Amino acid sequence: MTSKIMLKPKGKAAKKIAVTSEDEDGGAVAAVSKFVKVWGTWTAKKAKVVAHYGFIPLIIIIGMNSEPKPSLSQLLSPV
Repeated sequence: MTSKIMLKPKGKAAKKIAVTSEDEDGGAVAAVSKFVKVWGTWTAKKAKVVAHYGFIPLIIIIGMNSEPKPSLSQLLSPV
């Protein structure tokens, strides 16, 4: 009886990865490391998007909670 671990990453690297447990010399370890690599890449891409679109709103929120409290127009004006 063989068991297979299937990973289905989305995007450009949409390959099916199958590793059988017949290979006792680290087949399962290779599958787990590939799984971690795929999810690590996915997480890094999502974190990049969050940092890209969340930086300016974060600065505005921090600025509005500082003393003295400026209005939103004062925060957004260049002068």
